[in-house]
Amino acid sequence: MNSTTEIENQNLPEGEDPLWLIFMPPLTWAVHFMASYLTAAIWCAKFSDTSAHFATVRIAIAIYTAVALAIIGGIGGYGFLQHRHITGKTPHDDDTPLDRHRFLGFATFLLALLSAIATIFVATVAVIFGSCE
Repeated sequence: MNSTTEIENQNLPEGEDPLWLIFMPPLTWAVHFMASYLTAAIWCAKFSDTSAHFATVRIAIAIYTAVALAIIGGIGGYGFLQHRHITGKTPHDDDTPLDRHRFLGFATFLLALLSAIATIFVATVAVIFGSCE
């Protein structure tokens, strides 16, 4: 038995890895989007006619963004490590436990990257708009 076959036949943590981890980055972006939108909408509905500054909303969205990017970055980093498990060869088109394990990591990493970009785009709106008007 060669070393490649031994690597592919090893007991991978594939069954122990939660499959919902792949959906966490887009879910984190969606929660960030809703929290940012609701914060701005409620603030503008309640305080737009007063002298209250929009900076409070910007700070809240900055905090939401930092937390969301930390979660997305952590999950993306985990997916990248799972993708680079044992060997760095691509593509992942063999029907082996190692390739399935690495493909799930690659998909998690790419979804995390896409979610991070979407989260930054949502936060950019708070920078562009300076008031509720």
